[in-house]
Amino acid sequence: MEPIWAVGLMTGTVLDGNIDVALLKTDGETIDTFGAYTLAPYPPEIRALLEETLKQARAWNFEGPDPAIFREAEEALTRAQSQAVKDLVESCGLTMADVGIVGFHGQTILHRAPTRERLGDTRQLGDGKLMASILGCKVAYDFRSADVRAGGQGAPLAAAYHAALLRGLDTSGDTAVLNLGGVANITWWDGKELVIAFDTGPANAPLNDFMKARGLGDMDINGALGASGKVDEERLATLLRHPYLTAPYPKSLDRFDFTAAMADGLDDATGAATLSAFTASAVGKALDLLPHRPKRLIVAGGGRHNPTIMAMLESRAGTKAVSADEFGWRGDAVEAECFAFLAVRVLRGLPISFPTTTGAPRPLQGGRLAG
Repeated sequence: MEPIWAVGLMTGTVLDGNIDVALLKTDGETIDTFGAYTLAPYPPEIRALLEETLKQARAWNFEGPDPAIFREAEEALTRAQSQAVKDLVESCGLTMADVGIVGFHGQTILHRAPTRERLGDTRQLGDGKLMASILGCKVAYDFRSADVRAGGQGAPLAAAYHAALLRGLDTSGDTAVLNLGGVANITWWDGKELVIAFDTGPANAPLNDFMKARGLGDMDINGALGASGKVDEERLATLLRHPYLTAPYPKSLDRFDFTAAMADGLDDATGAATLSAFTASAVGKALDLLPHRPKRLIVAGGGRHNPTIMAMLESRAGTKAVSADEFGWRGDAVEAECFAFLAVRVLRGLPISFPTTTGAPRPLQGGRLAG
């Protein structure tokens, strides 16, 4: 197949108020051209609506009928993200007719990993049919449900794209890709056939929630508060005994599996430092689970902007941490690019999840097509 232009969309669980939108030219196996990328802010009322939706989703917990707010939020975010696609495509002199497909991840509002006793469950809000009708373009959406129904974790899904990025950079197995969003996930490739991916622990979500709860802003900008504090090593040691951290992969997390409550009772600076150290230390434990411990992490996602976490990855995870931007990647765009890449794989009928990434029983096609 010839490479085609695809648009990828991502809004993370950290709820930073932005829609990540990226153009990528790809055949779903290799990357031909990095196109335009932007952060399109949600209007404040949609951000507030999504925050309330997440709150109601936790109370709902996959039991009983959907809360009414789900449909309201789904339509609002679908329309906003459709407009963001149009704006980006037109801003670089293209039309929707030039776009082969849009990868619409939607907003994850709840994720429950499988156990031995039951299948997992996952829920992303996003009306792919509505988006296809608005844009007049094919849309791939609902990327996770098929994997979960087959017994997989439903996450992380970025492994195929991370491996494609690594293919042109390092085939030794000494480099892994770490994404620091609301949750942290890692992808390791042996340079041949084996790709392993899983959620390592929290990333920005507990720290951001901690900052908001204490009236200190939406995030620890430049890691300043964390850098000013001293890690509560006793508290950290207790937190690091959490069984998730040493559980074998495949494994995945919900945004609220690790919360700001980990810093309860600590002052602001100590709390920020301790939460930052926990994110980095959890990554270190994850690296110990891999067949070959990587010497270098390429870090994407918002967390790479936090110098305190980046420094702690070196001191506490015991590996070199380098921003994705230093390799010519776009660290803020990687997740949106990933769903452009996966959308083309959906269009071609290629698998998007694998036994060593989500625990799927076999390489699985996923996603639904509209338009």
